[in-house]
Amino acid sequence: MKALLDLFKQTSGEEQFDAIKIGLASPEKIRSWSFGEVRKPETINYRTFKPERDGLFCAKIFGPIKDYECLCGKYKRLKFRGVICEKCGVEVTLAKVRRERMGHIELAAPVAHIWFLKSLPSRLGMVLDMTLRDIERVLYFEAYVVVDPGLTPEGAMKRGQIMSEDEYNAKVEEFGEGAFTAIMGAEGIRELLRTINIDREVESIRSELKATGSDAKIKKYAKRLKVLEAFQSSGIKPDWMIMEVLPVLPPELRPLVPLDGGRFATSDLNDLYRRVINRNNRLRRLLELRAPEIIVRNEKRMLQEAVDSLLDNGRRGKAMTGANKRPLKSLAEMIKGKSGRFRQNLLGKRVDYSGRSVIVVGPTLKLHQCGLPKLMALELFKPFIFNKLETLGIATTIKAAKKE
Repeated sequence: MKALLDLFKQTSGEEQFDAIKIGLASPEKIRSWSFGEVRKPETINYRTFKPERDGLFCAKIFGPIKDYECLCGKYKRLKFRGVICEKCGVEVTLAKVRRERMGHIELAAPVAHIWFLKSLPSRLGMVLDMTLRDIERVLYFEAYVVVDPGLTPEGAMKRGQIMSEDEYNAKVEEFGEGAFTAIMGAEGIRELLRTINIDREVESIRSELKATGSDAKIKKYAKRLKVLEAFQSSGIKPDWMIMEVLPVLPPELRPLVPLDGGRFATSDLNDLYRRVINRNNRLRRLLELRAPEIIVRNEKRMLQEAVDSLLDNGRRGKAMTGANKRPLKSLAEMIKGKSGRFRQNLLGKRVDYSGRSVIVVGPTLKLHQCGLPKLMALELFKPFIFNKLETLGIATTIKAAKKE
């Protein structure tokens, strides 16, 4: 009984804050949020209807399905609170933790965050001082980027230079294998971002701004300076725009709902996560088998496209579709717009008494006044009117007040 009373006493104090800021999380931060790595694309076992271990609904990672009961049923009741079952590995706690606990996916190859690639202006392009087209060519394995000119003669090659496959092969023949370093994909962009010195770049742009008289150059420098100063003040490292770890949303926020006839309705996010996990596992296997470079390259590109679709489906190229050829709803679509999480759920709240009516002119009303139809006013303020009638002694019950 004491344990039960202690449980009810645990009320979380309200946190005071002035603003909410959304920023990039480091790979270490994402891992610290996580309760375990999601390794399998499966959701639930369709025979037992229990979550698959290490899957997208894993009870070991995200928490139990029933309050104070582990998955195998060895531990039941409140007295085992906090115990981790040695058989199924599930912690005995409240089922509501499945709304809060996150997982993560360790990516076999780094991928770029599409919001920082395709936003206007492109944040990746601004930081690296490269065009969006060139960055896309590198990220989607169409071109190489020079990370280190190495032992090549001065002026023959520069850091950040873009080369096609043929140009790369010609340079290797000319200078020899290992004379310089050029990489394809997000690894190349990440290496460039890691070696960039934000403070030095900011000082360099400020001095160039003072020296130049061209309006076009001033505009270009000012845009880049704004992005770099934002990175400088926030403490966010530019290479965090390239992700090594992908956070997995709690399962209750992407539910799997049983329907009549044994079928299930699922959130689109589960399909998008499933594709990412499938491609990631396939890439990891190909790397273990030392598959030919062209096959690995294609799989890395497919992983980048799968993560793009998860974050913002349809932002680049054709949108990923489900079984019924309908574009899948990504994380960005769940957040943005009128029906998104912010405007629909956080800022907009349903109220008990509300109404809508046709707007009409009121020549007799002052600027700060608003006219209201009598019937609507009666309906909206019904509880207050009932209370007043009872206070005045006109009615003794709500039923009597309604008659009045």
